[in-house]
Amino acid sequence: MSLARPVTVAVDAVGGDNAPGEILSGIALALSDDPALHVLITGPAEVIDPFCADHPGRTTPVVTTEIIEMGEHPANAVRTKKDSSIVVGSRLVKEGRAEAFFSAGSTGACMAAATLVIGRIKGVSRPAIATVLPTAGPPCVMLDVGANADCKAQQLVQFAHMGAAYATVVLGVEKPRVALLNIGEEPTKGSALAQETYALLTEQMPDFVGNVEGNDVLVGVADVIVTDGFTGNVALKLLEGTSRVLLGQVKAAMTANAVSTLAAALLKPAMVRLKQRLDPDTYGGAPLLGINGISIIGHGSSNSTAVANALRVAASAARGGLTEKITAAISSAN
Repeated sequence: MSLARPVTVAVDAVGGDNAPGEILSGIALALSDDPALHVLITGPAEVIDPFCADHPGRTTPVVTTEIIEMGEHPANAVRTKKDSSIVVGSRLVKEGRAEAFFSAGSTGACMAAATLVIGRIKGVSRPAIATVLPTAGPPCVMLDVGANADCKAQQLVQFAHMGAAYATVVLGVEKPRVALLNIGEEPTKGSALAQETYALLTEQMPDFVGNVEGNDVLVGVADVIVTDGFTGNVALKLLEGTSRVLLGQVKAAMTANAVSTLAAALLKPAMVRLKQRLDPDTYGGAPLLGINGISIIGHGSSNSTAVANALRVAASAARGGLTEKITAAISSAN
């Protein structure tokens, strides 16, 4: 995959807890890293016009007059606030003016706009939110992590195909190993849904490696881990919370006294690398897979590094033909 091909990404400048400052700083970082990147920025004129004036030729302001707040009902807000930064950004993808859209605003509104404005890929039953997790080996993709609390077995199989395409395009895995998150390794373990899904994945996914339990998620036994959105969201939040607490405890232990502080100074470079490896910001936002375009949803607290990495992922997905690969995989599976 070459970085030479120009790609245009739309960005919501006013979504997230740290908007617009960290969003615009992240855009600036991404532009510096990728000379072939162009960004369409949605938001109020007083926010985006000065920034675009400082980055001529690389950015284009798309002035919007409405903002979807975190507490609003997602679908209702998308239907009524048609000139909001999220809806307009999604429309830019629908119209082909942008190949991808990123927002750190309301996750529900981003999902609703992607589904209602951009639309689903033909044959996709439900889009799924994916996330990249660090493991003992290369990172892996887990989905769904929140879009669909209740799923059918065939929908989980579609998630597997979409996750495999993402792992290939963005993570560079030629033949992704797919696993099903379950409470045991045997085919007969788990709920009726898990058992039915296991049978379908065995039939339809040549690189299906079986069930994976929660304690093996970060071991690196699979490149794609499939589950329903309820289980996936609980697992993701548990992993994030555990990582945050452990790093905090390590920091406290390493600064407890003069001797440990001296040792910490020697270990600081290694600890910084570890923190970066475990930090979700390192892997960009969470893609909503299954829509007829690329939509990356950032964490509400996204900083400039997270924004820049999300734009890197968006550009990589566009250049790698992620939407086309998912379309082909779903068509073949159906």
